[in-house]
Amino acid sequence: MDPKKADILAREFKSYYELYLDRVSPDTELSEALNQQEELIEFFKSIPEEKLNFRYAPGKWTPRQILQHLIDTERIFMNRALRFAREDFTELPGYDENYYAEHCFSNKRSVEDMLEEYKVVRQSSIHLYKSFDERVLLNVGVASGGPFSVRVIPFIVCGHQKHHIHIIKERYL
Repeated sequence: MDPKKADILAREFKSYYELYLDRVSPDTELSEALNQQEELIEFFKSIPEEKLNFRYAPGKWTPRQILQHLIDTERIFMNRALRFAREDFTELPGYDENYYAEHCFSNKRSVEDMLEEYKVVRQSSIHLYKSFDERVLLNVGVASGGPFSVRVIPFIVCGHQKHHIHIIKERYL
């Protein structure tokens, strides 16, 4: 049975992530959360070239950096899912997303190339979750100072993606 976002309990995630979880419908099933990629692909394809390196304020990321941030974050969160699913409950550190954004060279890459990378990462995430049984979805580990269940991670990734699309629409376009 594919769990829904509504099945997630507050003890399965750090309260900070409610910001992202609130962007995902309660009826969304785990497999749906991971398969919501076309929205992001079509959105980034629609951004005018002259806006891809735009910063709406000093120190803010460009849309290209945001896309790389989404890719990097998915990789990091899927590593967490893998470790917790395999019952490696070593507490995992957070990461400094601003440091990553400044050292990712995304502003020199084509959006097409970055979207191909995104698709590959997402396909890897989908295959990872297909390999899990229901039992491991309930495993909870600690990362970035708070709890994460294996089953909450796809919903956070999905909501995180929606959050950044909203920010770009609001502040960049």
